[in-house]
Amino acid sequence: MRFGWRAISGPVLTAATLLLAILLDRFIPTPPPAPLLVGIVALAGALSGLGSALITAAGAVIGVALLFLYQHGAAYAAADLIRLGLLAITAAGTAGITGLMRERLLGTFAAERRSHATAARLSAALDQVDIGIVLLDAETRAEFINRAFRDYFAVPDEIADGKPPFIALMYHGRDTGAFELPEDELGTFIAQRMEMVRIGDATPINIALRNGEVLRFVCTALPDGGRMLSYTPVTDLVRHTDAPSRADYYRSLRDPAGRKLIRYLRVAE
Repeated sequence: MRFGWRAISGPVLTAATLLLAILLDRFIPTPPPAPLLVGIVALAGALSGLGSALITAAGAVIGVALLFLYQHGAAYAAADLIRLGLLAITAAGTAGITGLMRERLLGTFAAERRSHATAARLSAALDQVDIGIVLLDAETRAEFINRAFRDYFAVPDEIADGKPPFIALMYHGRDTGAFELPEDELGTFIAQRMEMVRIGDATPINIALRNGEVLRFVCTALPDGGRMLSYTPVTDLVRHTDAPSRADYYRSLRDPAGRKLIRYLRVAE
């Protein structure tokens, strides 16, 4: 227990309340302020914790006992002893409950602060890498989009910070002309990516961008039902090893028909 105004507030208020009760009792009969003292014990527990609350509770019981002696002389009546016992039990219980609740709440707040600090550091670290990273929740809404992805696909901060659905990000890339694909193939391409995300397919896919860069897209299923999407720049690996003579073969792999994927696109929309 740290010594400060929070720690001494309970005992000070208890002493002040008892002195005021004794002063008033000189003029008019004043009952022991037991309910008020229990409230002060609860306040002490909330402000400073279990230690201060127990000290306040002990002071309240001792003070009421002295008040009974002041009012009734040297002997305690049976009713006074019963009231003292009830006050002791109530004050101790109040001190324990409020003190332990305060410790638990402070522990929870400290854990949340550490969690937020860790998340902030992780977010800042992921913004420094050149791999685009998108974290999706179970409903495929983007909970986090790092700086690299925003730069690759020209996603404004107001859109990225608004937790857009993944299909909205795909449509944004289509509308800004980010993909190096014929316009009539974009619908099938988006449907394929949506289906990969839906089933958690971790097969790496190279995505060619209009600016000449190539990103390797990988979808990783997370335990909570979400997805982590990574876009690794592999331009040097892909562009320098492409065989121009096999261009027709690569185009044939696009499956421009892909009609069965359109229904997944409509569901996502």
